[in-house]
Amino acid sequence: MRERHAGRQRCRAQEFEAFVAGAAGRLLHTATLLTAEPADPPGANPRAQRLLTASLARTFADWERLRGEDPYDRTRQELAARFARASWRHHRPRGGLLDRLTPQERLVLVLRLYEGVSEEQTAALLGLGRQQVRAVCNRAVATMRGTRGPTGRRGPARLLGAGP
Repeated sequence: MRERHAGRQRCRAQEFEAFVAGAAGRLLHTATLLTAEPADPPGANPRAQRLLTASLARTFADWERLRGEDPYDRTRQELAARFARASWRHHRPRGGLLDRLTPQERLVLVLRLYEGVSEEQTAALLGLGRQQVRAVCNRAVATMRGTRGPTGRRGPARLLGAGP
C-alpha cells in the first residue's frame, strides 16, 4: 500500500514538473506583466516570482483534482485572482510598461491580448459583464496608445466587478 502511494506521489510530482518546465516561462512573463515591473534582467522580479510561485503551489495542491482541466488555465486563473486580491497593495509606479493602467485595466489587457482569453472567459473570471470587459480593454488600449490619459488607481472592489 505504501509503495503504491509513493509511486503515485512520484508520478504526480513528475507530471507537475513537466508542466512547470513547459509553462513556467510564459506564466512568469504573464506575472511580470500583471505586476508591471520595469524590464529587468531575468530573475530580477521578485513580486512576479512570488505571485507565480503561490499560483503554482495552488495548482500542485489541486493537481489530482484537475481531472482533465488544463493546468495552464487553472494556474493563469489563480495568477489573476491573486493579483486582483493583492492589487490594493499595488506599489507605486516604477517605470513599468503598464504602469499607466489601473490594476483592472492591466489585468483585462494581459488576459485578453497577451494570454488570448476570450471576452466571455475574462468576464466570468473577473465577475464582469462581457460589454464591461470590452470597454475596459478598449480603455486600456487607448491609454497605452497615448490617445487617452492615464487613469486613476481604483481599489480592489472595482477590480473584480463589485461596486458601482
